[in-house]
Amino acid sequence: MQTLVVVGAQWGDEGKGKIIDFFGNQVDVIIRYQGGHNAGHTVVIDDNKYILHLLPSGILRKDKINIIGNGVVVDPKALLDEIDGLKQKDIHPDNRLYISDRAHVIMPYHKIFDKMSENKKGIKKIGTTGRGIGPTYVDKIARIGIRVGDMLDKDLLYEKISENVREVNEIAAKSFDLPPLSANNIYNEYLEYGKKIKEYVCNTSYLINKLWEEKKKIMFEGAQGTLLDVDHGTYPFVTSSNSTTGGASTGSGLPPTKINGVAGVFKAYTTRVGSGPFPTELNDKIGEQLRDSGMEFGATTGRPRRCGWLDLVACKYAVMVNGINYICLTKLDVLNTLDYIYVCTAYKYKDRIIKEFPSDINVLKEVEPIYKEFKGWKKDISKIRNYNEFPIETKGYLDYIRKELNIDYAIISVGANRKDTLVINEIL
Repeated sequence: MQTLVVVGAQWGDEGKGKIIDFFGNQVDVIIRYQGGHNAGHTVVIDDNKYILHLLPSGILRKDKINIIGNGVVVDPKALLDEIDGLKQKDIHPDNRLYISDRAHVIMPYHKIFDKMSENKKGIKKIGTTGRGIGPTYVDKIARIGIRVGDMLDKDLLYEKISENVREVNEIAAKSFDLPPLSANNIYNEYLEYGKKIKEYVCNTSYLINKLWEEKKKIMFEGAQGTLLDVDHGTYPFVTSSNSTTGGASTGSGLPPTKINGVAGVFKAYTTRVGSGPFPTELNDKIGEQLRDSGMEFGATTGRPRRCGWLDLVACKYAVMVNGINYICLTKLDVLNTLDYIYVCTAYKYKDRIIKEFPSDINVLKEVEPIYKEFKGWKKDISKIRNYNEFPIETKGYLDYIRKELNIDYAIISVGANRKDTLVINEIL
């Protein structure tokens, strides 16, 4: 296949960074198509750990083209800090990083409103990172957003910032009792950011389609996961963008007719960060064991992730809405020490059994998971590189997942490093 979307099939944090980095050796172009620096992709290469927030994971491979698409919201300071951090490690994105001039920009008032609004919600808060992602998308939809290309036009930038700050200050005073922001200070700061990122900015829609016509292999990198999609996730406990496959087209400018493959990244168990229903959550020693063994702490915030058993009801839903062709299963090794492993196969809601993932958040809060039990393998599988070498218990667990999802494996990951990977099917 020429184009591949790599999408998270759960609530994010499935290990997409490693999978994208692994596939990165087989493609020419890596495109980030949604979200902002509220997401983090962790890639481990030998003894070095890289945590990326805005830059596509392909940036770690020196011969790849990396594109931040129009569907992404960009904090220019965070972006420049990330670029500088890589340069200090002798990784230089010059001449291989491109940023869409249509991508919207996170402004200082977006961060303020994000934090203040979340604080006012109290126990009903969503669990955002407070980095201004949601308010930036709000301004985008309200058609008052500032785009990356605007930072390269000093007159237009001043006009937009002046208009926005005037309205922002009214809201800030009335709703949050905050002192006024200075439009001039924000203008000068963002004008300087524009000068620093100018070399990377272009109309990436044309670039991406040109690369496709040149028969380049293209991979789309999703942030967050299916169940955090603003339309298809556990609304309102979701992110502010389309993290499902459809976002790859709208967030890049490459039409869906030119996308011909989807790899879904599934963790061998389930985690989520922030608030919202989580049917298979384990608030016990097993949940703590999964968190500790899997190092389940957010790459962006450091927050401990909520942990639970694999939920096949949710996974099947992810396969359907994304059109997933292949499974990339991660963190299988985290289950090494467990005596028994459980998989949710259906939900019980009141007096009936349901196998469809509910759109009603109140139903999802009340469902009881129905589990299938598997005997643990109680062996270290992190050094295994051939499927046939897995213990019979491991193969039983893997075969069940494959049959239930009715798609085959592309990759099975048994550790954080690049080399801790079994290739089951060559999909590129």
